[in-house]
Amino acid sequence: MPIVSDISFDLTTIWAFVIAFAVLTYVVLDGFDLGLGILFATERRRRDRDVMMNSVAPVWDGNETWLVLGGGGLFAAFPLAYSIILPALYAPLVAMLLALILRGVSFEFRWKAQGGRWIWDAAFIAGSTIASFMQGVALGALLQGITVDKAARAYAGGWWDWFTPFSAFVGLAVVVGYALLGATWLVSKTTGDLQERMRRRAWFLGLATVGFIAAVSLWSPFLQDGYFYRWFEGTHILWAAGVAALVAGLNWALFHALHVHRHDHWPFRAALGLFVVSFIGLGLTMYPYIIPTEITIYEAAAPRASQVFMLVGAGVLIPVILAYTAYAYYVFRGKIDEDTGYH
Repeated sequence: MPIVSDISFDLTTIWAFVIAFAVLTYVVLDGFDLGLGILFATERRRRDRDVMMNSVAPVWDGNETWLVLGGGGLFAAFPLAYSIILPALYAPLVAMLLALILRGVSFEFRWKAQGGRWIWDAAFIAGSTIASFMQGVALGALLQGITVDKAARAYAGGWWDWFTPFSAFVGLAVVVGYALLGATWLVSKTTGDLQERMRRRAWFLGLATVGFIAAVSLWSPFLQDGYFYRWFEGTHILWAAGVAALVAGLNWALFHALHVHRHDHWPFRAALGLFVVSFIGLGLTMYPYIIPTEITIYEAAAPRASQVFMLVGAGVLIPVILAYTAYAYYVFRGKIDEDTGYH
């Protein structure tokens, strides 16, 4: 089947955008939250750990809403893709969900624990790190390709196909990137010695994150037929140059804000920008495939009537969630007071 001759914004494309938006929103909102948990291992003082957790306590439990929206939207709008992707990625996705549960439980239990608080601190670190790593592994496995039996319209690979050097590398990249988001978030929310330590860590994490972005970008074109052409042949190279220029510009803005002007808020915004640009690059690499390079969004789409019905609900639900999220962050804006906590 040809990819599609008309790339106008029909319902299928709109739904692909809605799901991509939900996933991106989850990444930018829960990314710094998970990154904070990863950085928990670098702080030993109970007071500093309490401040770190209080910086996200009012908002952390709403971030997974976007993950549910992305997964539910995939099931409803692209059922064929859902039925293939889930069996291929059962292991990393189940591990991610269990890690998120462990992290959520430890987040609340550590405040009440006395002698065993270190256990819940360790669980919080482990849950945050495992969830981050498995998100990257799942992304890498999807990007490298999933074996599909088109005649049976089903997954045709093995149990361990998801775990490869590339997917593990992307998993590590996501862990480092989330740690950067966490460090820059704490730069914006804290003061004193904790803020200065996070400012220094953000410098090294920024260098590592940009290095991972470059490495994944150079590795990806050789994973699938068509990836190389999409980025490096003909006029497509202009897209590659544009994305590279944006990454370079955001990288400069990050380090300039961290150590030249020593802004509190701009490092976090620049780090978020790196994730947004990387996500756009991923979209340009995959589109119009939802399972590269086997199934397009048009092949996997639900019937038009179903898409219309669901879009009405999403058109009401998404603005409400956005409004609530924006209001929550607005109410709890500003620096964290070390002497008064959310809990």
